Amino acid sequence: MAATPWESELTRALKEEFGDQILEFSSYLGQNFLVAKPDAAIPILESLKENHDFDYLVDVTAVHWPEKPEPFEIVYIVYSFARNERIRMKIRIAEGWKPRTAAAVHLTANWLEREVYDMFGIEFEGHPDMRRILLPEEWATFPLRKENSILKMDQHWVQENLGIESGQ
Repeated sequence: MAATPWESELTRALKEEFGDQILEFSSYLGQNFLVAKPDAAIPILESLKENHDFDYLVDVTAVHWPEKPEPFEIVYIVYSFARNERIRMKIRIAEGWKPRTAAAVHLTANWLEREVYDMFGIEFEGHPDMRRILLPEEWATFPLRKENSILKMDQHWVQENLGIESGQ
């Protein structure tokens, strides 16, 4: 099933405010999302919070598409209690590009962005504490990157710290 255009009062207001900084408004299986240019992510999150009642940052995650020129897609999921509505905002970034942190807009971004860093190696510019949150600091890989198969996870760390051979 393909995505369909998402049109609403909110999309019209955001299009008026951000113009060509928002590349797409779509819906897929009832889930509304927009695709924005990376530099517009934080201003859009600020507007969604301050002007449109999307006051809760539910999640920040990423997807790795190594064959694409911009191999990472960062997904911000926000929720409005007043509207009882959830939307996603996606940005696509190149390897090594550091998106701005959303921690100044939503405190929950602090740990969520750290998890994205831990799993994908994406660093957020201006983050107050950009370090691993789930894996040990010495871990050498980023597990959710497609080039890191489960068989190639940090065998050295497992052997050195756990004293076992991987069961893989």
